[in-house]
Amino acid sequence: MKYLLIMYPNAAVMDALSEKERNAVMEGHGDLMKKLKESGEFVGTLALATPDQSSVVRVRGGAPTVTDGPYVESEEFMGGVYVIDVKDNDRAHEVAAMIPDAAVEGLGVEVRPIIFSELTSK
Repeated sequence: MKYLLIMYPNAAVMDALSEKERNAVMEGHGDLMKKLKESGEFVGTLALATPDQSSVVRVRGGAPTVTDGPYVESEEFMGGVYVIDVKDNDRAHEVAAMIPDAAVEGLGVEVRPIIFSELTSK
């Protein structure tokens, strides 16, 4: 079954880490991807730009309007995801616990089953 593992970085939490701690988190992602590829559980990953680089599109009266900024104001935001294909929910939780962000005080990883996907590579 496929799962989306969602990371929600918090700038204040990340800024409070030492450079060594921040580097360990980043390097840990590379180690995790290697392990998941070796096990055949890795489907993909995405790192997203910060909310200040986002825009929101709304269609009102048939006309699209684009505004700058995030859809929701929040200290936390979706910063990236992993897509994994594992045997069950327990294994998805095990993999989520291996994501370096999960070990940082004030951060966590959301585990959400994927009920439908259609992905193409371009």
